[in-house]
Amino acid sequence: MKLTRRGVIQAAAALGVAQTLGCATTPKAGPGAGPEAEDPKGKPLSILILGGTRFLGPALVERAKERGHSLTLFNRGKSNPGRFPDVETLQGDRDPNKGEGLKALAGRKWDVVIDTSGYYPRMVKASAELLAPNVGQYVFISSISVYKELTKSNLDETAAVATIDPSAPEEITEQSYGAFKALCEQAAEAAFPGRALNIRPGYIVGPDDGSDRFTYWPLRVARGGEMLAPGDGEDPVQFVDSRDLAAFIIRNVERRTMGVFNVTGPLKPIKMRSFLEGVREVTGSDARFTWVETPFLEQQKVMPMAEIPIWSARTGAEGGMGRVSIERAIQAGLTIRPMADTVRDTLAWFRALPPERQEKQRAGIPADRERELLAAWHQAKGTGTAKAAE
Repeated sequence: MKLTRRGVIQAAAALGVAQTLGCATTPKAGPGAGPEAEDPKGKPLSILILGGTRFLGPALVERAKERGHSLTLFNRGKSNPGRFPDVETLQGDRDPNKGEGLKALAGRKWDVVIDTSGYYPRMVKASAELLAPNVGQYVFISSISVYKELTKSNLDETAAVATIDPSAPEEITEQSYGAFKALCEQAAEAAFPGRALNIRPGYIVGPDDGSDRFTYWPLRVARGGEMLAPGDGEDPVQFVDSRDLAAFIIRNVERRTMGVFNVTGPLKPIKMRSFLEGVREVTGSDARFTWVETPFLEQQKVMPMAEIPIWSARTGAEGGMGRVSIERAIQAGLTIRPMADTVRDTLAWFRALPPERQEKQRAGIPADRERELLAAWHQAKGTGTAKAAE
């Protein structure tokens, strides 16, 4: 398994992974309230999803159907075609210059459009401007990667966003991803002034996650034995189950909420040690965590996103990604399921995949590489043999 940081960013984008802040409506359910506090079902909405057949898209489809809304999907028909035979699907391309482009959307009316597949400002601008006269609300799925200073902790929705020359080549890289997402947000807001809802998720995880970033950890812990754990266990981590993210989006579409929201979890901060111990408890494995200091990982050129996904050193360039403020989303009704449920469901989903897919994990440290790193760590620390540092 050959991994690069840039490759993981590009794969996450392909798998689809300066702002004016609007005012949110007052939530009708209490902060962090469970399903029993859900809003009563109101008038069914007509919802257009740009994308809809991979990861967050299916979670949105299922949630919207549960709530009684009617759906239309717009995509190229290449990923999981026929996944939702009971849902209207229009074919085209996000790029208006390719094939039929956006023609299938022309003249159609919907209450809401949810854009799960926008990565380039030019394409978001094209879809938003085309739909603006006939759609009431534009929901854009952005990312917490939009923030300019990801070293800072407790970033909220008012923090400065990254910038990039709008004429820069349309290529997803470590430097361009967040800045392009910020420009996409601005394009949506420009076409739908006061009618845009921009969602900034953290790592999206759970069943159907084709990136394998979160999935690596339950799989590796379940395998047991001595295991490389990054840092000292004190680095914070954040992630959101796709089903919880979908529920938040549909809830706030129903409430006609506008503005910008960081949406990730858990509701209370969690550190890497507690995360791994929680995964071990769910899997019942005998995994022993050897905590390897960040400077050593950097010396060994271990790539945080690719080889050690989800985790970022709190003192590093992206140290703020594990401690973003979600207070605004909590006040708007964000609910988060227990982490144990996400771990169990993710493992069950992955283990049901074809064997050839299971053999090709897309993120995480390959077993041979992990053994080499642990041996080098023990040699550097003079411990001689592999011995867990719990």
